[in-house]
Amino acid sequence: MDREELLSATPEDSGQPQKKQESPLVSLEKDLEFYADAIKEVSIEIMVEGISAHPIFIAHQHEVNIGELILNKEELNTDWTIQASTLEEFVEKGIIKKDKKEAFLKVYKRPEDFMCVFVVVPEGANFIYYPYKKG
Repeated sequence: MDREELLSATPEDSGQPQKKQESPLVSLEKDLEFYADAIKEVSIEIMVEGISAHPIFIAHQHEVNIGELILNKEELNTDWTIQASTLEEFVEKGIIKKDKKEAFLKVYKRPEDFMCVFVVVPEGANFIYYPYKKG
């Protein structure tokens, strides 16, 4: 079975009763809530150590070749794996084009208040900003 067949397979194809497909973002929000303290700690470490003023976290369920693994879904029994990266690595790898860096920085939210998450799903990828809890 190729990737297209897998992605377009529906529950009725498997003989199973159909249930509404939940958006992967529902499980992502649950995991980000669970991971928030650890992600904030890594974010602060990246900034304090002078690695970058712009930490970016990659949330994925498959495998990506960017950043460093910090939270493994297999080990933590969650749905999403998180890797830590930086704006500089995203530019270096061409995910953020050099000429789009300034535009990205204009929308980049304070890393003390929000985690910048690059969410990777089979259909594509996008940036979201998820707030840390106050307190």
